[in-house]
Amino acid sequence: MNSQLWMGLGLPLAGTVLGSALVFVLRGAIPQKTEKAMLGFAAGVMTAASIFSLILPAMEQSGWIPAAAGFLIGIGFLLLLDEIVPHMHVMSEEAEGLPTPWSRTTKLFFAITLHNLPEGMAVGVVLAGVLDGSTAMSAAAALALSLGIALQNVPEGAVLS
Repeated sequence: MNSQLWMGLGLPLAGTVLGSALVFVLRGAIPQKTEKAMLGFAAGVMTAASIFSLILPAMEQSGWIPAAAGFLIGIGFLLLLDEIVPHMHVMSEEAEGLPTPWSRTTKLFFAITLHNLPEGMAVGVVLAGVLDGSTAMSAAAALALSLGIALQNVPEGAVLS
C-alpha cells in the first residue's frame, strides 16, 4: 500500500507540474478558445471526481442527509469566503472582498492556495481512510480520485502559468 499512497499523493502534484510546464511548449498566450476548452475540461473532470469519488461514497456510508448537510455547509462556506477574501474577477480592475493592500500576484497566489487546499484534503482523507480501513472505498477508488484531480490540474496549471 505504501507505493499506492505515494502514487495517490504524487499524481495531483504531477498533473500541476505537467500543466505548468506547458508554458514552455505553448510559448506565449494561450488562444482564448483553447483556454476555455481547457478550463471546461478541468471543470468537467473535477465535477465527476467530486460526485463519483466524494459525494456518492459519503451518501453510501452515512446516508443522504449528512452528505446534503455537508454539501450545503460547504456552499455556505464558499459564499462566506467570496465575501471576505480579497479577490478580483477576470477582466475586472475592481477588487472584491475585504480591502487589502495585496497586489494582484499576491491575490492570485492566495486564490490558488485556497483552491488547492480542499483538493489536497480530499485526497489525503480518502487515502487515510483506505489505509486505516475505516472506509468502504477501495485503494483503486482512492487512486481514481487522485487521477481525476491530476487530470484536472493539467489544464488548470497550463492556464495559470
